[in-house]
Amino acid sequence: MRIVDLGLIPYTDAEALQLDALNAVIAGGEETLFLLEHPAVVTLGKQGGVEYLHVSEEQLRSRGIELARTLRGGKITCHFPGQLVAYPIMRIEKRPGGIRRFFADMEEAVIRTAAAFGVASRRRAGYPGVWTQTGKLCSMGIGVRRFVTYHGLALNVGQDVSLFDLMTLCGIADAKATSLSAEAGRTITVKEVKDVLAREFRACLAHPALAAGEAAER
Repeated sequence: MRIVDLGLIPYTDAEALQLDALNAVIAGGEETLFLLEHPAVVTLGKQGGVEYLHVSEEQLRSRGIELARTLRGGKITCHFPGQLVAYPIMRIEKRPGGIRRFFADMEEAVIRTAAAFGVASRRRAGYPGVWTQTGKLCSMGIGVRRFVTYHGLALNVGQDVSLFDLMTLCGIADAKATSLSAEAGRTITVKEVKDVLAREFRACLAHPALAAGEAAER
């Protein structure tokens, strides 16, 4: 699996790179993990979610915030500088457990990453992603084409998660966003987290049975 750091990149540009990589992996190319940040953008999944947006599209534009409709699963979420986004372009056809296991492995990679910064996190039954006692730390949603994944996860790192105030987070009433910095009580940078997430992602996705087994014990 190659790991590509895209830095700060607009949502639509990253989506185009994902689709290129998706076609390459479908054709037999090397699996890829993109790590990046996005300028402020609100995204809607295949299940919709605009009804959970608290402001109009015009109001978003006036604040320099893009609204994008995507082909991932899930409803509404957002991306912004200070949030680490990971897009894995990976085959799941022959992976034990299929999509469910793939999600569990991604969650495990985030849980381990958070632990490396002294933050305890967990799964929440029925709600994909990673949570703390305070709120949602990481959102997840993927698309699948010909048994290859794209889209992925968004891990809140910096202190400022105020963009989530413009929506009902993931369509879940009373859900609140939190971040590694808020939970740790100190400033943590995306740069610090990238290498850790890449390491844990590689470990969990390279050894999915081990990661899922450990997850079941938690």
